[in-house]
Formats: sequence, C-alpha cells, structure tokens
Amino acid sequence: MNTLEDLKKNILSVEERLGYIFENKDHLILSLIHRSFVNEYKSASLSHNERLEFLGDSVLGLVLADYLYHRLPSYPEGLLSQLRSRLVDASSCAHYLQKLDLSPFILLGRGEAITEGRAKSSIQADVFEAIVGAIYLDGGLSSVKSFFLCHFEDEVNAAIGSPPRNYKADLQDYSQRKHQKTPVYKVVQESGPDHAKIFHVMVFIDEKEAGLGLGASKKEAEQRAAFDAISKLSGVDV
Repeated sequence: MNTLEDLKKNILSVEERLGYIFENKDHLILSLIHRSFVNEYKSASLSHNERLEFLGDSVLGLVLADYLYHRLPSYPEGLLSQLRSRLVDASSCAHYLQKLDLSPFILLGRGEAITEGRAKSSIQADVFEAIVGAIYLDGGLSSVKSFFLCHFEDEVNAAIGSPPRNYKADLQDYSQRKHQKTPVYKVVQESGPDHAKIFHVMVFIDEKEAGLGLGASKKEAEQRAAFDAISKLSGVDV
C-alpha cells in the first residue's frame, strides 16, 4: 500500500478485517496515515494519525477500565490498574494490529517504508490506537467495546488468568543487562491527606530519570514507575 488512492480503493478490505463498517470512512483512512507519509507528500489537505492516536489511547483505557471494573468486582484498584496497563501497553497494541493483519495498509514515507516501518512495533501500536480513536468518533464507546471484545477477548481472558507482570523485576533485568546497574527508586513527592496519601516515585537508571509512577503505596508507585520506564523503552527487548 503505497498511495492514498490505493488505500481508498482497499478500504473495504480494512473494514472487513476490523468487522466494523464506518459511516465516515475518512476517520479510518486518517488512522492509517503516518506522519512520515504527510511529511513526504506535503499538502494542506493531508493530515496524519497522531491526534487520533492520542484519542484512541484514552478511549481504549476507558473501555477496558469499565469492562474490568464490572467483570472483576472483587479486584482491588491496584490489580485492576495492572491488568489494564498490560492490555493497553505498546507491545499489546502492536499485537492487536498484527492479529488483524493491518500493517500492509499503513501509509508511510519512503524512508520509513525502506527501513521496514510497517514491522516496527511502535508504529503498529500507534496505528492501532488511532484506529480505536477512529471507531470512537464514528460509533462511540459501545462500538469500540464491541470491536475490541470481538477480536481480543481471548487476550483479556489470558491476562486475567495469568499472574500480574512484575515490572520492577523486568526493569531490573534490563538495567543490569544493558547498564550493569540496578534501578534506584526515590519518593520525590507525597500528596493528599494522611488517610489517602499518594506517593510519587521516580526510578533512575545509571543516575538518569527513567520513569515516574504514582500510587497509594510506595510499592504500587514503584511498579508504576517501572512500567513507565519500560513503556519509554519502545522497541527494546525487556
């Protein structure tokens, strides 16, 4: 898929793979346009998918938060947050796009295409979030929920049935392997009243800020800081 005209001609194939028919197909088309394509074919009327990606990231998090909240009434907030984080992180979103086999439809600039940009997990994850944003604009939250569970309920069930990921252990393995250093966690701020205190924890790798996490306990904030650090290591094997 090299041109906008090619994408428009094949948009029904994209909808078939999504299992969703758009009222406004421009939303779907926009979700598949990477910034590199726009930069190469400069046009006042052409935009890229980053705003949709921003929207889709929040929408996907909300849809899964609502679903997990109602499905798992006995789970505490910390476990629900971990589950949601695992289901919406970059590696999961890249997997979702791969499962739908939509990478061939992504419009890239020549430079990104030559360097196998369609196979990059970061680009795949961003495009999936943009598609979620497009479905939300076209059909609302209920359409996003139906779409996601139709295709990825097995992934949700697998996440619920498996132990929570230990992000601190993963980050420590990465840090020791790449830097021969152990991550250092520091409480940089405490907010809220004593009965509902929120801890702000920064994790440092090799004396450099790597991630920030907030939580109702230091342990929870450290896990979230480790997750934040891992999320920033896009494309890195951790």
